[in-house]
Amino acid sequence: MVATREYADEPSGPFPRPPDSFEDGDGRTIELVAPTEVDEEVLEDLVAMYDAFDPVDRAQGIPPTGEQRIRNWLESIVDIGTNVIASHEGDVVGHATLVPDSDDAAAIEAASDIEWELAIFVLQDYQRAGIGTQLLEHLLGHAAEVGIERVWLTVERWNGAAIALYERVGFEQTGGESFEQEMTIRLE
Repeated sequence: MVATREYADEPSGPFPRPPDSFEDGDGRTIELVAPTEVDEEVLEDLVAMYDAFDPVDRAQGIPPTGEQRIRNWLESIVDIGTNVIASHEGDVVGHATLVPDSDDAAAIEAASDIEWELAIFVLQDYQRAGIGTQLLEHLLGHAAEVGIERVWLTVERWNGAAIALYERVGFEQTGGESFEQEMTIRLE
């Protein structure tokens, strides 16, 4: 498959891999896991997190609002995606996922032959404590481990904090629409 976006010649990494735990900037112990399969219990925990997510912080229409729309959205992405979940005292507080740009099961299995879109969310009460950075780095480490090489995302141009985070871990600005900035990273 030919990449449809521009990627750096040199890959970024290596990145840490889950499982892992760390103390966030507010002194909370955060657990990071990459479930091999998203079973009903994990799905319910994710639905609860997204249901508690403040709609004001939605970007580009995600996460959706309303429990059933959240469930439908998660069911459409988590089984085909690569996921890392952050939890605190048993509650999911963050989720990062890579979703393949292909519906072809063989291409998804090959991982490195396609591009993967990144989405990351951290509950508002847990933001600005380093969880997003750890979640992102561990997702990229897990992605590299399963053979994913090319990751892309779009972020609203006004979201300077998110753009700075993505650049710190190795993403580069590429194309984009008037209100979105597209960014890419190639993993080692």
